[in-house]
Amino acid sequence: MISSTTQILSDNLQRIRERIEAACARAGRSRNEVTLIAVTKYAELDWVRALIDLGMTELGESRPQQLVSRAAELPAHIHWHMIGHLQRNKVDTILPVVSRIHSVDSVRLVEAIQKSARKLGVRPRVLLEVNVSGEQSKDGFDPTELMSAWPMIQTLDSIAVEGLMTMAPLNEQVESARPVFQELARFRNQLIEASEGLANLPDLSMGMSGDFEIGIDEGATLIRVGSSLFEGLSRE
Repeated sequence: MISSTTQILSDNLQRIRERIEAACARAGRSRNEVTLIAVTKYAELDWVRALIDLGMTELGESRPQQLVSRAAELPAHIHWHMIGHLQRNKVDTILPVVSRIHSVDSVRLVEAIQKSARKLGVRPRVLLEVNVSGEQSKDGFDPTELMSAWPMIQTLDSIAVEGLMTMAPLNEQVESARPVFQELARFRNQLIEASEGLANLPDLSMGMSGDFEIGIDEGATLIRVGSSLFEGLSRE
């Protein structure tokens, strides 16, 4: 007999997938272009297990210690995404288990990842977080700063830079996310042009529970959904 937790998660997941498909159709995009990442930061471990049983393999955590802990407890086929602020002294810990780091937000962190990756013999896949909105409360490269650092970043041989990430301002007006996402896509194109054909930056990580449809409309390939996925569940 299916548990109530699994049933709630299944229903939520189905609704989110339907929203993704509808958003892709409106944008004239293939559903295969968009990857759903389930953000499990506030989820009980049993909820995460049930989500995996429902077929989810792309999970996102914003706290390095919880990511490492859960990676050890849950099946090895899960792809873990580091989506929160990453301190340089935690890089060695997460590189062996993380599939992709979305939140590379400074030159110093880029250099720390390069150094650690060489030491561990891995080549992590990363996204550069850009503070497009300019909010002081948000992490991320200033676009001008990143453009200046871009020639150096391209020389790093132990990091695979696959795209950019951003967060829109928290706002009840969902459409306020659109100019932020549009600007990230434009800035991605500027970096590609500046690379003179050496980079294509295929991925844009933008859009969460409240605004991922706008993200898809503006070219997101990775969306990070947490609260909508766990609606209706209560902690014991």
